Amino acid sequence: MRNFKKVISLVMITMMSLLMFTGCGSKTVTMKDMEGTEFTVPKKIERIISTAPSNTEILVGLGLGDKIVGVDKYSADVKGLNPDIPKIDFRNPDAETIVALKPDVIIASGHNRTGKEDPFKALKDAGIPVVYIPTSDSIDGIYEDINFLAKLTGTEAEGKKMVDSMKSEVDKIKAIGETIKDKKTVYFEIGSGSKLYSFGSDTFLNNLLTIIGAENIFGNEKGWISPSEEAVIKANPDVILTNESYIENATDLIAKRPGWNTITAVKDNKIFLVDNNASSRGSQYVVNVLKQMAKDIYPEQYAGI
Repeated sequence: MRNFKKVISLVMITMMSLLMFTGCGSKTVTMKDMEGTEFTVPKKIERIISTAPSNTEILVGLGLGDKIVGVDKYSADVKGLNPDIPKIDFRNPDAETIVALKPDVIIASGHNRTGKEDPFKALKDAGIPVVYIPTSDSIDGIYEDINFLAKLTGTEAEGKKMVDSMKSEVDKIKAIGETIKDKKTVYFEIGSGSKLYSFGSDTFLNNLLTIIGAENIFGNEKGWISPSEEAVIKANPDVILTNESYIENATDLIAKRPGWNTITAVKDNKIFLVDNNASSRGSQYVVNVLKQMAKDIYPEQYAGI
């Protein structure tokens, strides 16, 4: 009986999806997403579901806030959205809820996947276009995300303006960073929990440190990592940054950890809190945290930015 209901549900979803595109003909366009997968969408996209706050911020920045009809729960604080917009669990998306929103396209993130499983397979099979935006590992990658979403939504002029503005700010910082010879070492702690979390190379946060002219103490490792306290103490960073936003006085708590009083950053009171959202989301706002990090690490060199 349960299987029968599932089959009926999928048939209904398929029929609704086909109705959405019936009569479109030349009013559709076929493209490839950033993973190389081909998809077809209406030339004029009016209803968007976004499954990650980075993509949501970019879409709103492109002037598409009024076209977003559903988001993930982490996008709830993105300004420019309808406050009553439906929030969807995209690790286990409910097909009926999504179909009822009548999306022209679902813009998904690599974070929505667990392993090789595609949570949107049933929706794709039903004919709803799902476009994946992989997690960017650099500022250049974020530029590509913006340009792709602008092309997809017919907002190329807005996308170019956004990217040009970002490049102008980033280039100023990059020019200063290239002059810095005595590079400071940095430990960046992500969030909180029973373990420490940080990052190595192949991440956009590591790219930001490189642009600034600083060195990540875990730059020889790759991706997102969980280092030991002993490894941080041994590396003896000149500066500690954290984006912990759920605990009050996070920087004080870091300084008071047993054994951390020997670290240069702790002794010199160089522990700083940076914006959580801007440092967690690969969107246009990454420029804001780039400036903040630059001033925290090299206050004199970046005083004028």
